[in-house]
Amino acid sequence: MRPVLLRSIILVLTISGATPVLAQDEGISQRKQEKILAQKAKEEKKEKARQDKENRKRHLGLQDKGTQKRMKKHARRADRHGPGRHRDPWPARLFRRKR
Repeated sequence: MRPVLLRSIILVLTISGATPVLAQDEGISQRKQEKILAQKAKEEKKEKARQDKENRKRHLGLQDKGTQKRMKKHARRADRHGPGRHRDPWPARLFRRKR
C-alpha cells in the first residue's frame, strides 16, 4: 500500500510543478532582433573604417618626407580615377619620362 501512496504523491507533485513551466516567457521579437543585429553590423563597419584610417595615418607617419609626398600624390590620382581602373591611360604609360 505504501508504494501506491508514494507513487500518487510523486505524480501529484510532478503534475502541479509542471504547470508553471508551460507558460513561455516573452522573448525579443524577430524584428527587434534583426534591428539589433543591423545596428551591431553598422557599428562594426564604422569601427573597422576608423581603424583602417588610423592604420593608414600611422603608416604614412612612419615614412620619410619624400615618400609621404609620393604616397599622397598617388592616392589623389587613384581617387580621381576611381576603383578598378589604371591610374594612367596606356599611351601615357608608353611615353612616360624616366627619372
